[in-house]
Amino acid sequence: MSASAAGETGVIYLDHHATTPVDARVLDAMLPHFTRTFGNAASRTHRFGWEASEAVDRARRQVASAVGASAREIVFTSGATEASYLALAGVVAATPIERRHAVTVATEHKAVLDHLRQLADEGWRVTVLPVAPTGLVDLRALAAALTPGTALVSVMLANNEIGVIQPVAEIARLAHAHGAIVHTDAVQALGRTPVDVRALGVDLASFSAHKVYGPKGVGALYVKRGVEPRLRAPMRGGGQERGLRGGTLNVPGIVGFGAASEMARAEMATEAERLGGLRDRLWRRLQDQVGGVSMNGAASPRLAGNLNVTFDGVDGESLLLALTDVAVSSGAACTSADPSHVLTALGLSTERALASLRFGLGRSTTLEDIDRAASHVADVVAYLRASSRRVQLAAGAAGR
Repeated sequence: MSASAAGETGVIYLDHHATTPVDARVLDAMLPHFTRTFGNAASRTHRFGWEASEAVDRARRQVASAVGASAREIVFTSGATEASYLALAGVVAATPIERRHAVTVATEHKAVLDHLRQLADEGWRVTVLPVAPTGLVDLRALAAALTPGTALVSVMLANNEIGVIQPVAEIARLAHAHGAIVHTDAVQALGRTPVDVRALGVDLASFSAHKVYGPKGVGALYVKRGVEPRLRAPMRGGGQERGLRGGTLNVPGIVGFGAASEMARAEMATEAERLGGLRDRLWRRLQDQVGGVSMNGAASPRLAGNLNVTFDGVDGESLLLALTDVAVSSGAACTSADPSHVLTALGLSTERALASLRFGLGRSTTLEDIDRAASHVADVVAYLRASSRRVQLAAGAAGR
């Protein structure tokens, strides 16, 4: 990407929660491992394997340092979905029948919710806690849901749609008092807000490279030392990653993840302050130029680069289709008629959830991008509202 998020296409990219471009420095770190140092990290009898193994070890230390873990506690995966599956399925496989109770939150990522729904079909008792209109879980409701039979609690650290940051450290404290294992999806948090797995007190945490300017197809699971006996690998084969995740390691991807994690840790504080200022400017501009717009989720604690808003009197599908110069996401999981489960959990109607946009600011976002995006969105919303009024007037005239 160029200095501006618009890049060469002229379209302003404000969907950094979906994915981020690979940083040029990350790509530089990866390239030798496709061609020159291409060995299998499990090959221990020659230089090619040793070099690959050393590169993986270095990346493991980089990722661990970025999240406050030790290198031995990082298990590399194909992405965050696999990391979360490994965490949940690993706990499930090792849990005795009398403790088959799991607790989660209604705004979790589908990778967690769908897995837990499947567990409910298989006989587990699954408690899905509601959230307040702020998007935050009620800790009293969480405490009330926990029992001596609770084996697993999974709560996302920073929400992928509304950016709200949950009180995971307090959640972990409550869950551990009942002997439960705690997992957090920390994908959106890494590189955007401080992540320290020790301070959070979690046992398991999922991460993804492509959310922090690394490559797609690689992620990691933090497994707290001492928790391994309470996990059972859901897939066997190869014995890699301490036997928890078999398969040949993606050395170039892992190297890229390590480099991206190190950069994110070094630049996060400065970047978060910059993005917070741009996000606040975008919010002010939308309020001034659009009107009839409301923010979804708590303003704080929230990721600095996240803004999720609903526009009154606008059809959501028409809004997305008309925004040709700004790349954003709908509040819904896709552009179908299904509303976002996150926004409906906040209490939004289907109509309002579908008339929502998620802005995800990132490293390439500039002040000019923000002002251009706000003006473009304002023009589109004004046009759609005017069109809707004309349709309503025509329908009224026809009815007479």
